[in-house]
Amino acid sequence: MDLKSYQAQALLTDQVPGTSDDEMAAALIVPMLGLAGETGQLLSEYKKHLRDGAAHRLFKDRVGEELGDLLWYIANVASKFGLDLDQIAEKNLDKVRARFAPTSAQAPERDSEFPDVERLPRQMIVRLVEEPGSSTRPKVRMTINGEGIGALLGDNAYDPDGYRFHDVFHVAYAAILGWSPNLRAFLKRKRKSRPLLDEVEDGGRARIIEEGVSALAFDYARRHNFLEGVSEVDYGLLRTIQSMTSHLEVGEATAADWERAILEGFAVWRQVLANNGGEISVDLDARSIRYLSAS
Repeated sequence: MDLKSYQAQALLTDQVPGTSDDEMAAALIVPMLGLAGETGQLLSEYKKHLRDGAAHRLFKDRVGEELGDLLWYIANVASKFGLDLDQIAEKNLDKVRARFAPTSAQAPERDSEFPDVERLPRQMIVRLVEEPGSSTRPKVRMTINGEGIGALLGDNAYDPDGYRFHDVFHVAYAAILGWSPNLRAFLKRKRKSRPLLDEVEDGGRARIIEEGVSALAFDYARRHNFLEGVSEVDYGLLRTIQSMTSHLEVGEATAADWERAILEGFAVWRQVLANNGGEISVDLDARSIRYLSAS
């Protein structure tokens, strides 16, 4: 039986249909409470299974029965909100595929049709060095493939927290997502041969959005031990980042792509912070970023 047919037939057995506006509140609260109650029943059956083991011979039958009751209440709630259970199931699969699907082996090439001077290097050696004599308020200089990039960076915080090394995140986005308008600007690799694309994808607004994503992820990481020992990023954060970047070329990146970029970026950032700098290998063809050595 398909979900659409099940939903229609389940609705025929609804005892609280809510035929008027005044009745709709009760018509909705009953199946919602039913969801909570049946979830409790399912947990109760599992408790009995843990307690009795093989002696609880009806365990699978009971689980099946409770899941069936849950399905009825889900279908009922969907019907009362005018939702199609088939569409709900399809959208859910799309979401979990995007959240957990493995990423491809190579970072997307977003500039392959452009001249070499407008393309991100596919391999880079990034060096981050704290400037001598700035120990009280450390500042960091970045070089890429031996070329000095950008200005000295500080933490921009009352208490030093390592944000001076946040360029790691820009190169991580390049390595994993094939995207970093800030890195393009640093390297003077903006795609000026197509003015509108340059304005939208490589311009100031896109750069600010990337900085916002970096700051947002940093704030989240600070509250979670800078992601030390963390293997999953909160889905709410990933959805927020996807919403912030949805109008840009990186808008096609999945939640799994962003999660990988954040986790791998912070893994390298922690090593850089521990050593007050160092060398980083960035390979867009291998979709990798790794710490090589201290400066």
